[in-house]
Amino acid sequence: MDKKSNTIAIMRPHNYLAKSREMAQSMGYEVFEAPMIELKDMEDDMFDTFTDHVLSGKSDYVIFTSANGIDHTLDKVDDRNEFTNSLNRTKVIAIGPNTKKRLEELDIGVLGIPGVYSSEGLVEYLCPDVKGKIVDTARSAYGSILLIEGLEKCGASVLETQVYTLVRPEGDKQRELIKRAASGDIAIFAFTSSMMVRNFFSLAEEMGKTDDIKEVMKKSIVAAIGTPTANTIQEYGVETTIKPCKYTFDEMLKTIKDEYFD
Repeated sequence: MDKKSNTIAIMRPHNYLAKSREMAQSMGYEVFEAPMIELKDMEDDMFDTFTDHVLSGKSDYVIFTSANGIDHTLDKVDDRNEFTNSLNRTKVIAIGPNTKKRLEELDIGVLGIPGVYSSEGLVEYLCPDVKGKIVDTARSAYGSILLIEGLEKCGASVLETQVYTLVRPEGDKQRELIKRAASGDIAIFAFTSSMMVRNFFSLAEEMGKTDDIKEVMKKSIVAAIGTPTANTIQEYGVETTIKPCKYTFDEMLKTIKDEYFD
């Protein structure tokens, strides 16, 4: 892979950048990084009910859809040890391997993960077992409604608390990314969430670069983790060229390399 043809835009939040950059560079990518999404702590009206369900043993299942959701949850509870012990008395479900790994690092046992690491995958995985059960989840304010609606259709009573939200970062790096994208300096766009896509195109529109970027993307590799992210990209008139089978950043990088550069 040469430097011009394999420059990848990594737009993940700051706390993921170092690991993501190292991973990409180890595979031979040239990296330009500019977060297009950042996490901001929040607590909604349902958080106390969520913790009461866990601590009192009312929860039949507790779902975590990201490592961030776990950390933002634990940062809010009064007694982390008590809460962790209570989680270990219920059935904890992780959306995928990274979330499972974070739970296990905190000594929280995980019952299982779905075959497909997505809201739809969680619904398919849990549907046969949740009728009449209480399912609680702590996640982002931008979590897919498909998880809640799907589990309710399966007969579960679902309580969702939103423990963090997502915002668009502002700065020189973000503006430089848009300029580079519009001028054709970016060969690979790696989108890992719908909000990342929206923030990217929102800034492009503010800078008057949307049309230029769309033209560039027609000749570039546009990668998306998951169907919702791919659908959001399509809303802007851009086609996704890579959607990895496993919904992880590592798998995205491997799939791009295998299909375009090996």
